[in-house]
Amino acid sequence: MKKIIYSTGIIMMLIMSSSCKKWLDLQPRDGITRQGFWKTKEDIQAAVAGCYTSLLAPPPGVNDKALTEYLFMYGEMRADMISLGPGSSPEEKDIFDNNLVSSNTTIKWDAFYRTINYCNTVLDFAPAVKETDPTLTDAQLNAYLSEALALRSMMYFYLVRNYRDVPLKLTSSSKDTDLEELPKSTAAVILNQIVADLKKAEAGAVSTYGNTVSDKGRITKFGVNALLADVYLWMDNYSACIAECTKIISSQKFAMQNAGASWYNNVFYNGSSTETIFEFNNQQTTGAVNNIFYNLLIQSRRRFVASPYLLTDLFVPDPIDPARNYDIRGDGTFFRGSDSNIIKYGTENPSYVNWQAYRITDVLMMEAEAMALTPGREQEAIDILNTIVNKRNVGTVTLPSLNTSDPDGICDFILEERAREFAFEGKRWYDVLRMSKRDNYRRINILLDMVSRTVSSAVQQSAMTKFKDVNSHYLPINDTELFADSKLVQNPFYTK
Repeated sequence: MKKIIYSTGIIMMLIMSSSCKKWLDLQPRDGITRQGFWKTKEDIQAAVAGCYTSLLAPPPGVNDKALTEYLFMYGEMRADMISLGPGSSPEEKDIFDNNLVSSNTTIKWDAFYRTINYCNTVLDFAPAVKETDPTLTDAQLNAYLSEALALRSMMYFYLVRNYRDVPLKLTSSSKDTDLEELPKSTAAVILNQIVADLKKAEAGAVSTYGNTVSDKGRITKFGVNALLADVYLWMDNYSACIAECTKIISSQKFAMQNAGASWYNNVFYNGSSTETIFEFNNQQTTGAVNNIFYNLLIQSRRRFVASPYLLTDLFVPDPIDPARNYDIRGDGTFFRGSDSNIIKYGTENPSYVNWQAYRITDVLMMEAEAMALTPGREQEAIDILNTIVNKRNVGTVTLPSLNTSDPDGICDFILEERAREFAFEGKRWYDVLRMSKRDNYRRINILLDMVSRTVSSAVQQSAMTKFKDVNSHYLPINDTELFADSKLVQNPFYTK
């Protein structure tokens, strides 16, 4: 990991050596060093913009996947919404079959730590700008620091859900003397750090930047609340999760749009809709940043396709009158049943459909899940779900008869409805794992049932045996990291 952190520190110098004619418009200028950079509030803005840029693509000269590709793969490949396409690799097949080894190059965490180091650089150096730029106010500085804290927290939250215990680095590395070998910190320690950072970020974050595109493409107070609600739900802190969701809902700044032909275009293709709380905005940059999903999902050698499970179990038409009752998210909108192509991110090349990190539906369903598991609030959860399915035109065909005496049944429907709402958005694996691990894996059958319908029959029994060991639910640390850092210890399942 030392090599990753050091290289990102050098690249950060290039990102920070930038003009900022508009948000994320970064054109490197030669001859500007770190010592000559942190002088004005515009320098801070450019550096924070670099943090956002790192979400969309690797920096120049770095041979790596875009962070969004990792988010997609890590959130979908071990779940049940996608299948292997004609261009998939043997390493990807191993992940689908739960045949993970530490030499698999798909499980590298470099992209996450790059963004973390960019955020750490802002947190370390931005406060000193107050000494050289008297026009920088405390409110402006705190807002920039809040963005960096929230983005760093998001990266660590992904790492915890994928690897469980990982190194925790809270200072930047930009020169040799900053480098250090780090052991892993426990998931509990990292989650507590995330909570503390997000509470601090909330205090300094803005509610609006004055325009819709920035309000959706940058971290606001509501983006912090959404991330914190997600973290609390993962930690089974239901009252705290509900409190964060309530802050967002009561603001009345976000609303579900009605079912109709314009819904997909408004929310995904155009982006920055009333439903969006935070999105990775490909369209904000000069010339835009092409998303990676055409090559991943559309072209003839596409690596992934939609799973048959979507048509057989999730997006089931009304058998009596299919034309009357249809789910606006299914066949023809998120995927094509005719060829299994995933079309949610556009079918043209290049495509600039944004990556949706949090929408109001996510917040509503997180609140519903927390309420379902809070005695006395089950009916509130059911009411929320009824509102969502009516907006999405799911109707009574899909909505079962939920009752307040069966919180597990309510959660089962939430799991299904989240699959429909967030299909191919990199959330499915975390949803299944969160539901399965709750109450000391009381419902591990949710995960095992998923394995039984997704893993190839030749290795199905082996995969199910592995998944009964909860340590297998987390990825191995890649060999290159273990070789570079003598204090790192491999995750326990992969030392056998």
